[in-house]
Amino acid sequence: MATLQELLLTPEKTPHLIADTQALVDDQIASKGITAAPLKAAYKAVTAFAPGYYQEAISAMLPGMVHQLEPYWAAFVASGGGDFGDYLSKRSDQVSESLLAVTDDMAQHSGRATVVKAYQLVRGGAGKNITTALPALGALVQKYAY
Repeated sequence: MATLQELLLTPEKTPHLIADTQALVDDQIASKGITAAPLKAAYKAVTAFAPGYYQEAISAMLPGMVHQLEPYWAAFVASGGGDFGDYLSKRSDQVSESLLAVTDDMAQHSGRATVVKAYQLVRGGAGKNITTALPALGALVQKYAY
């Protein structure tokens, strides 16, 4: 059985996966209400003050995210498959923390004070935001894995 990394991170698929990941994040942020004002402000700050950082960040995070999703994918496939987004949602707390380990590490090693400050403002509610995105994330993974 191919690993998730082997399935997703190919020269042919990676550019499309990055673009679709960016669209997923954009859609998730746009769908947030007034309670997500800090998240929207952080997103706006990063895109305004660090042009190109957003795309670079997705490219940099993708291998780590795929690595964190690997055990969930393997268990999902072993269980007979179905809807990966639903599978992830049923394990939302654990999956969210796994994915946040990647962004926490990036923030810790970032040399961009504006980006780090923006991340620190939204980190507390990030798990909840990831949880709501898990169905779409699972669908995205399945799209490129099959």
